[in-house]
Amino acid sequence: MLILCTDFVNVVQFDKMKFLILSDIHGSAGCLETALASFEKDCDAIILLGDYLNHGPRNPLPEGWDTKKTAQILNEHKAKIICVRGNCDSEVDQMMLTFPCLNAYSTLAIPAASGIRRIFLHHGHLYTRDELSELLPTGTVVLSGHTHVTVMEEANGLFYFNPGSISLPKCEDGKTCGILEISESGGVKALLYSIEGKLLRKMKFN
Repeated sequence: MLILCTDFVNVVQFDKMKFLILSDIHGSAGCLETALASFEKDCDAIILLGDYLNHGPRNPLPEGWDTKKTAQILNEHKAKIICVRGNCDSEVDQMMLTFPCLNAYSTLAIPAASGIRRIFLHHGHLYTRDELSELLPTGTVVLSGHTHVTVMEEANGLFYFNPGSISLPKCEDGKTCGILEISESGGVKALLYSIEGKLLRKMKFN
């Protein structure tokens, strides 16, 4: 099976491929360590949806805030990382990270029984849903962060999954992350977890 995207190319044979999805870390090394300890060993790749090191002027300092340690942890996992730029990320952050983190979006194209299953990654501050409906083919899975609010739903032919924030949640789900499971036929299952590993809910995207 071939997985193609703008900054990550790999050839793999799989019955099921599993992505860990993290967003809005905001420099919380402690929360990042917790999420990775819960899920990383069981996942084939890590999708990062932006806002890596800086907490942003509208946010308080998150628990376990340590930008240097956060960068170190992410750099240690760079071989598994697929990522996009958040609104709090800048050229200074790129100086700390040893993988490219300033792309506005990335696209994964995964062979499916009916052709290609497309997964579109963006932070969430540049494209509206109306714009995405015009730009993306029906059936695309859209992954985003930015709002710190979890979302799992279908709208206008697209499937939306926002895993929330691992450090500064703005919804009742608390500190969360996501898992995306891709079957060999191209079927997609989204699962929302607490960063400690508790399953909160799941949804299958047909």
